[in-house]
Amino acid sequence: MAQNRKTRCVVLISGRGTNLSAILKAAAQADYPAEIVAVISNKPDATGLQLAQEAGIHTEVVPSKGVTDREIYDQSLLAAIDRHNPDLVILAGFMRILTPDFVAHYADRMINIHPSLLPAFTGLHTHQRALDAGVHIHGCTVHFVTAELDHGPMIVQAAVPVYADDDASQLAARVLKEEHRIYPAAVRWFAEGRLSVVGQRVLLSNEDSTPNALIAPSLG
Repeated sequence: MAQNRKTRCVVLISGRGTNLSAILKAAAQADYPAEIVAVISNKPDATGLQLAQEAGIHTEVVPSKGVTDREIYDQSLLAAIDRHNPDLVILAGFMRILTPDFVAHYADRMINIHPSLLPAFTGLHTHQRALDAGVHIHGCTVHFVTAELDHGPMIVQAAVPVYADDDASQLAARVLKEEHRIYPAAVRWFAEGRLSVVGQRVLLSNEDSTPNALIAPSLG
C-alpha cells in the first residue's frame, strides 16, 4: 500500500454499527492511516447509517430484501463498493453470506470480525453456544474473508473470561468491548502494510509486544 496517502476503506453494515463507530473514532485521529470513504448497508433502517452521515461520510443502501438470487445481489453490491475505489472492505456486522465470486474479487483486502475465538463457534449465536459448551475463555477474532464462512486467516484475537453466572447478553457485552479495541487495530495494521499471509497464518511485522497467557479461572 502506498504510504503517501491514507488507505481507502468501505464499510458494510446491517445494523447498529458499533464496530463502525469504533473505527470512525480511530479514523478521526490525525495519525490513523486509513479513512472511511463510504458506508453501505443492505438494510435501509440500519442505525449505523446515521452514525456515518453524522461523520460526513457517504452512505448508500443496496437493499437485499426480496432479492432471492445471491449472485445478482452480490454483483449490485460489488458495483456500489467499487465506485469508491477501496483498498480495503470492512465487514462490520454485515449479515449476509457472500458468494465465492464476490469474495474472490476482494481476496486479501476484505476483513471481518466474528464474536468467538475462531475456529470455535462459527456462525450465529456464539455467546450462548460458548456458555452451553462450558468454556472458560471466549472472545472475538478479526480475519480475512474467504469463501468458507468464518474460516479465513486470523489477524488478531482477544479473549475474555467466562464467569459462572454469565448469561449470553453479559458475555456479549464483555466481548464487544474487545471487538472495539481490536478491529481498529487490525485496520491500522493493514493500512500500514504490516500484515502478510503465510498459509492460514497472518504475520504482523514489527510486532512490539510479547503476548502473555490468559488463564481463566485465575490461578491466584
